[in-house]
Amino acid sequence: MKNYGYVECKSGFSVSIQAGRSNYCDPRSVNGPYFEVELGFPSAYDSLIIEYAEDRDNPTNTVYGYVPSRVVWDLLSKHGGIISEGEIPPMVSREVNDG
Repeated sequence: MKNYGYVECKSGFSVSIQAGRSNYCDPRSVNGPYFEVELGFPSAYDSLIIEYAEDRDNPTNTVYGYVPSRVVWDLLSKHGGIISEGEIPPMVSREVNDG
């Protein structure tokens, strides 16, 4: 299983973005592209993703399952975009596939 590095944004916000057979993602496969991914251990609370939190009372020390790729891109954009990335899983919006 591939582990992707933390993504850091211009605002200082960082988060782990993972996808694969053992992650909370769709599809649960090795290759993707993924419609939903797993986020983990963000550096700060963010209202865009809190509804996906496994432990909403501890938002920086939990996993966020099945977060739609569109929400992930909105989150990264809200925080000024990516300035440092190990690598992120290939993501597409479900709407792209449906249309």
